[in-house]
Amino acid sequence: MNNRRMIAAAMGSLLLLGLASSSAMAGDKPEMEKCFGIAKAGKNDCSSNKSAHSCAGQATKDRDPMDFVAVPKGTCERIADGQLKKM
Repeated sequence: MNNRRMIAAAMGSLLLLGLASSSAMAGDKPEMEKCFGIAKAGKNDCSSNKSAHSCAGQATKDRDPMDFVAVPKGTCERIADGQLKKM
């Protein structure tokens, strides 16, 4: 392969990579909802019980019904034990 073809191939690859990443970034973020009772200890987004802890990453037990994780809308009800409202 001569130098011109190698350079053209490299430039084409970079162009395609740039287009792919910009189109992925331009996509709309999905609407999110709070899903209670599915967070692992230390992996929660927040809590509805402010006396237990202040917020993200402070859950002390798995699947605490007071802690939630933000998930794409419509997903929570498909997860075992997931609740849209705190119990």
